[in-house]
Amino acid sequence: MEPLKHECGVAMVRLLKPLEYYQEKYGTWMYGLNKLYLMMEKQHNRGQEGAGMACVNLAALPGHEYMFRERAEGSNAITEIFSTVHKKFMDLSEEQLADVDYARHNLPFAGEMYMGHLRYSTTGKSGLTFVHPFLRRNNWRAKNLCLCGNFNMTNVHEIFEKLLAMGQSPRIYSDTYITLELMGHRLDREVERNFIDAQKKGLKGRDITDYIDDNVKMANVLKTTMTDFDGGYVMCGLTGSGEMFAMRDPWGIRPAFWYKDDEVIALASERPVLQTTFGLDCDDIHELEPGQAIVVTKNGVDSLEQIIEQRGDSKCSFERIYFSRGSDRDIYNERKKLGEQLTESILKAVDYDTEHTVFSFIPNTAEVAFYGMLGGFKRYINDQKIERLYNLGHTPTKDELQEILHQYVRSEKVAWKDIKLRTFITEGNTRKDLASHVYDVTYGSIEPYVDNLVIIDDSIVRGTTLKESILKILDSLHPKKIVVVSSSPQIRYPDYYGIDMPSLEEFCVFGATMQLLKERDMLHVVDDIYENCLAELKKPRAEMRNCVRDIYTPFTVNEINQKIIEMLRPEGMTTPVELVFQSIEGLHEAIPGHKGDWYFTGNYPTPGGTELVNRAFVSFYENKYKKRK
Repeated sequence: MEPLKHECGVAMVRLLKPLEYYQEKYGTWMYGLNKLYLMMEKQHNRGQEGAGMACVNLAALPGHEYMFRERAEGSNAITEIFSTVHKKFMDLSEEQLADVDYARHNLPFAGEMYMGHLRYSTTGKSGLTFVHPFLRRNNWRAKNLCLCGNFNMTNVHEIFEKLLAMGQSPRIYSDTYITLELMGHRLDREVERNFIDAQKKGLKGRDITDYIDDNVKMANVLKTTMTDFDGGYVMCGLTGSGEMFAMRDPWGIRPAFWYKDDEVIALASERPVLQTTFGLDCDDIHELEPGQAIVVTKNGVDSLEQIIEQRGDSKCSFERIYFSRGSDRDIYNERKKLGEQLTESILKAVDYDTEHTVFSFIPNTAEVAFYGMLGGFKRYINDQKIERLYNLGHTPTKDELQEILHQYVRSEKVAWKDIKLRTFITEGNTRKDLASHVYDVTYGSIEPYVDNLVIIDDSIVRGTTLKESILKILDSLHPKKIVVVSSSPQIRYPDYYGIDMPSLEEFCVFGATMQLLKERDMLHVVDDIYENCLAELKKPRAEMRNCVRDIYTPFTVNEINQKIIEMLRPEGMTTPVELVFQSIEGLHEAIPGHKGDWYFTGNYPTPGGTELVNRAFVSFYENKYKKRK
């Protein structure tokens, strides 16, 4: 109920016709620019810390800019960057603005290639310096590289050392910048390869440049750049000579979808973005496969290239549960399934008393799972009606029919997000007091001391909002019992592939488990795990195992649930509370095509994830736990 920060979002547009075509058909040469704006706005949920965009003008003459970039920070960054671009057109007459040739040779962001990025920091680094896209300049058009992505790399240090070994000295230590420098280095080598080939063919001067621009193969650059990276990513880029590419990690962790017709090639992080922007059906859109890249040449010829062989099947399940918009056809059905599958567990929690149970949801992202949960209970009640009618043994009277058929699932809008705490409110006691009023309730929506209240969420992470606000405000309605339902399983482990999750000790599941170990005089388990983590970290990364999983082994999910409730229950609360989590089996049944579940199971898809979770436990033990012993 406390929101996680989303991973980033990407958008790309490659026009396949001359700008005159779009001016004539759509009334503006800004067709590509406008489509990029729509695609970025449709992915606003994926990043609100900053945004940037880039454009390449393939027809620009020497001495004129051909690679444009605009970036901004903050939640209004998309509006800011596009407003900045359009302000440059304000003083033009309608004739000038409609003159494609004038635009092509005089206006910024008049081009055939567009790329956009929405940012959420997954490293804690902020400032315009860290806002994508990143740009590497050179007087050779083919050596200009603009890069952005939805990613987090777990082995940045190794790649950094690789650059140092090449003789480079990167100015910024970040995965984006280091990737840019490594890829830029390989792009330089690819250009030089073509330079040598051109000389062998007897070409000179400008003919050599044209040969290079026409023959750069981005697949070669990607194959010599991305092989050593460990992490989840969709890497997107443009070159000054007209190459466009997007590549997905070989485990399939981060998502990417693309579309092509005779006018445009487009790519986005989410499928509905393309559907809405271009008026498409689901089946018109393709998913980029693990380890695969879509590459578009200067001449608009596209190809799918298998850059790295697929290394796993770990498409992110949290994309489906929470991050991606629920308007996607398949995600919508999956979220409904997640809610529906919890029917039996919830029935047990309310002692099968559906007559005196009210269903609701917090927050809005859980609404689709809520509909699935209602669907499950509607089917259950209908089955009960059929059973009762079947067992009557006689033709029912009108009163009997009314009494049986009038049973229904009771749902209400019980909780409302009422205020947002502002960043200037930092004083501890003040913030804590105000936090209890972030949500408000619909008074009279349940019968006090009679009705159970079932409230579903998509995930429970820290539990802070439950403790400081939700449970307290729901208690004011005096339900007979509160059942808090999570449509996802217990979140036990951090993510290291682009989702900004809290540190290990901040998870309420981890905290409850630590408390159980203390109460049962089992803290030797913590010491053992620490020693095991240290031993694992001495091994080659590929041979490491996740020792942190051992901390949960002594306890059942229900034991941990009960302890979570004890720890999150506000002082003075009298209503009984029960937690119901989705099972791992239920997760895989509802979302069979997305098997990446490391946040729940600790089964990290890459060696880098396993190393980092072991390091996280060592850090916790040495910096937090040992000091409290």
